[in-house]
Amino acid sequence: MVGSRAYSRYHRYSDRKSSLPRGSAGRHPTAARRARRLSARTPAEADHALRELAALSRTLFDTPDEGEILRLAMEHIVAAGPYCAAAGYLKVGGDLVPSPRNGRTHALAVGRRVRELAGRDGNVTLAGRPWGWALGLRGPGGLHGYLVVMSRSRPTKAERSLLAMLVRHTAAALSVAFAHRRRREDAVELHRLRDERTALQRQLISVVAELGYQRAVHALMAEVAASSGGEEAVTRALHRLTGLPALVEDRFGRLRSWTGPGRPDPYPEPDPVRQDEMLHALAKEVGPVRMKDRLITLVRPHGEILGVLALVDARDKADEHTVLALGHATTSLALELAHSRSLAEVEVRLHRELADDLLAGTDEASAYARSEAVGHDLHRSHYIVAVQWSNRTADDSFAQTVGRASSAVGMRSLLTRRSDHVVLIADDRPHARALYEALARETGTRSGTIGVSAPCDSLNEIPHHYQEARRALDVRRHSRESYGTTFFDELGLYRILGPGSDHRELETFVHEWLGQLIDYDSRHRTAMVETLSRYFDCGGNYDETAESLAIHRSTLRYRLQRIRDISGNDLANVEDRLNLQVATRVWKIVLGGPG
Repeated sequence: MVGSRAYSRYHRYSDRKSSLPRGSAGRHPTAARRARRLSARTPAEADHALRELAALSRTLFDTPDEGEILRLAMEHIVAAGPYCAAAGYLKVGGDLVPSPRNGRTHALAVGRRVRELAGRDGNVTLAGRPWGWALGLRGPGGLHGYLVVMSRSRPTKAERSLLAMLVRHTAAALSVAFAHRRRREDAVELHRLRDERTALQRQLISVVAELGYQRAVHALMAEVAASSGGEEAVTRALHRLTGLPALVEDRFGRLRSWTGPGRPDPYPEPDPVRQDEMLHALAKEVGPVRMKDRLITLVRPHGEILGVLALVDARDKADEHTVLALGHATTSLALELAHSRSLAEVEVRLHRELADDLLAGTDEASAYARSEAVGHDLHRSHYIVAVQWSNRTADDSFAQTVGRASSAVGMRSLLTRRSDHVVLIADDRPHARALYEALARETGTRSGTIGVSAPCDSLNEIPHHYQEARRALDVRRHSRESYGTTFFDELGLYRILGPGSDHRELETFVHEWLGQLIDYDSRHRTAMVETLSRYFDCGGNYDETAESLAIHRSTLRYRLQRIRDISGNDLANVEDRLNLQVATRVWKIVLGGPG
């Protein structure tokens, strides 16, 4: 680097004009005329030459650039005698670099000879020049370059002495210039090193502060892990580290924990579609992602998404320390949730095994002991609940959905699943609509059916009551309003018309009593069977039946007479009336009405 800078300065100053003091170099005639004149100098002329060399020497020492010094020496070599400068070289970066003023005619030969001398002085032979000499420009630091001098005649002793003096002054001036340049370069390097040291000190201070912050984060998260405080402990620690509100949501977007100001009340109900889109976008990124006013990261140990951890940063103040704290908190929360998930899976498995055994029938002593181990009281009256949703397979995912919904409405239960439905063994009578509405929100659809058994006071009766729940489920599923909740103890007559009954026999029974009316309705697009069903539902009251059908009383009387005529049955006959009423109920509830 030093050599390249010297080389560039050398060539930059190579073509400058000489700046010798007035009265010396400025009055020099051409080199040829001076050479002829100096061959026979008088004492006065010799004295004048010495003064010119002295002026040249002062100029050389005042010149800061090595290339300019060499140029001046080559240009004013005639002041020392009948000489001319054939070539000049400066040592730059360990190599001899020729001066731009070197002649081209013998450049290769002269350059090769100078390099052969390897720092020594020596003769140089050129055609037409009987005398030539390469003079090393040496200083305390070693060789600075070469000055190659030619003469048409052999110089006298005095002329050689003047030439030697010029060479010494030129070498000394080069030594001074080189020393000044090294001093300048050293000063620049020293300044650079000082700047580098300052930058390193600042970097060291930053690293120390960063390590201190990291130790604080590690220590706080270690406290969180040791406390087993769960999600609340994580959000409290993250809020303490960042000063920003921290929150945890489950994978469905429901709030699990919030620490800090600004919590929405009530918390917004999540949109399942948008929630899935957000999780999909987060899964594509590595690390926290900014979404509106939140900095969000996924909590997914072993690749399974368990929820999200977020900071509310409306003013966009989050920095690298915030990201660091959020990353450590996410790791801590992932371990906590994974552990909780593992415990929950074990608990679910134990609950399911107990529920399966209870539905199949098991000894009471073992059942009571196992229920106490999983924290469920089997000594209370229980209800068996069968849940089926038309758009959901009864897999583990749907079982978990049913479990969340039942917990949300305060049901304490054991849960298991069958091929097409999920079963709950609940310790209290479910609310008529609460579980259904909670599942409708969870699944996003109302196309579900729930059957509930009568109360069960003995563990040995659970298998029987399970059949009741299935019967209630099946009756509701085949009714006109097939979605909702049905209780077995409210079925009345339909307790005997459940899954244990043969639907072909039911269809035969209905056809026997209503077949002619059904065929008549089909051919004439009338509603005789519906009219008869409403008549029975209204207890035989003409006014209520007519109002429910939105027809006139006389129209109702006409239809009932047509029903007697078409079916051949007498509504006044007790047996006919009972069979017709049962047939209409089976037609409407079990067989699904028209069609």
